[in-house]
Amino acid sequence: MPFTSVRGTKVHYEVDGDGPGLALVHGTGGDAEKVFGNVVPYFADTHRVIRPNFSGSGLTEDDGSELTVELIAEQVAAAVEAAADGPVDLLGFSLGAVAAAAVAATRPELVRGLVLAGGWAHSTGPRDAFYFETWRRLLDTDRDLFKRFSALTGFSAATLDAFGHEGLAASQADAWPPAGIGRQIDLGARVDIRDLLPAITAPTLVVGFGGDAMIPMEGSRQLHLGIAGSRLAEVPGEGHMDWFADPAGLAGLTRAFLSERR
Repeated sequence: MPFTSVRGTKVHYEVDGDGPGLALVHGTGGDAEKVFGNVVPYFADTHRVIRPNFSGSGLTEDDGSELTVELIAEQVAAAVEAAADGPVDLLGFSLGAVAAAAVAATRPELVRGLVLAGGWAHSTGPRDAFYFETWRRLLDTDRDLFKRFSALTGFSAATLDAFGHEGLAASQADAWPPAGIGRQIDLGARVDIRDLLPAITAPTLVVGFGGDAMIPMEGSRQLHLGIAGSRLAEVPGEGHMDWFADPAGLAGLTRAFLSERR
């Protein structure tokens, strides 16, 4: 079970496969296994797949203080440096996309290519501020309602119906969310990486989900407009977390993007 250290934190990460490095970065409330465990088989036959856990997730340890984009980006970078020989392709999802973009901007020598899925550039708008505030208040007052709200905004209606009554009941009974999610939500509410985006020089694919009610498609447009030469792919009708149930679509977009540059 590998660990590395940076800025007084003990960073846990997972490694699978061999070949060119590919780092997968989870989002708020996720971890290396819950978000990307079923993605590894799509890449481990051709890549060394690195899955870091930033603060608040997995076995990563820190002092419990307020999170910053700079800290989680440094944790991702430290795991990449510990596990890979040379630059990697970097796929970040949601808050992990924010971290991945920050790594690409501040540590360009580590990033060969960049995929940002379901991400955003800033949380300063009224809707986003309102969303994160509501999410945090639900976490603090009623965890059952928090989980229901997360499901209703994280998945599309079609995916929730596909889960069925029993599947939805099982999701409510799951031990999620982790103890560190509150700090991650607070960081999400403070995100503003607009000044970093012009510094990104790695080839970049931005993937947005057209039916996303958690991090709306506008967030991906923000990233695309801020990163020179980036490409924007919209997945129509998909919710923020729909791909958890079937990662083939996101994996396919990523594999195609990686193969173009070989």
